[in-house]
Amino acid sequence: MKNALRKQILNRWLECYSGIFYKVVRAYSQTHHDQEDLFQEIVVQVWRAIPRFKGKAKESTFLYQVALFAAMAWSRNEKRRREDPHEMRESDRPLFMSADDGGNPRLEWLYDRISELDTTDRSLALLMLDGLSYREMAEVLGISESNVGVKLTRIRKNIAKLLEKEDGL
Repeated sequence: MKNALRKQILNRWLECYSGIFYKVVRAYSQTHHDQEDLFQEIVVQVWRAIPRFKGKAKESTFLYQVALFAAMAWSRNEKRRREDPHEMRESDRPLFMSADDGGNPRLEWLYDRISELDTTDRSLALLMLDGLSYREMAEVLGISESNVGVKLTRIRKNIAKLLEKEDGL
């Protein structure tokens, strides 16, 4: 595949699907610096993956898979971890926040809880929030649809318990 065509595809995907990348970045990194690094890593991995896209899956499903696997690898390889990743200076506030969350404390709380999940559960939570079907989630993560259902039920119950506990304080 020629680089000009690849560049055209990458630019279109970035324009159409950057929201996917931002959500993944937000869930897998906490500081502004780390979010910039992870976003760049995802873009590099998407660039490398362009020739593998054969159109058998939806573009969004393919891109979620690339972004999530890039984020998981980045998380495993990240050497510089803070002692407490939730203790941030104001300059380290998340870079990528959706335009419509407007500092919504509930949404920030939810993303904080999602960021505490293990990598597969974190990925499932993001995919669920984006409304993907169990089949699409299974395809992205390479697990069975029934496993998706079991894991999502457990995630929902755990987050509901945490929310109840928080509301009770």
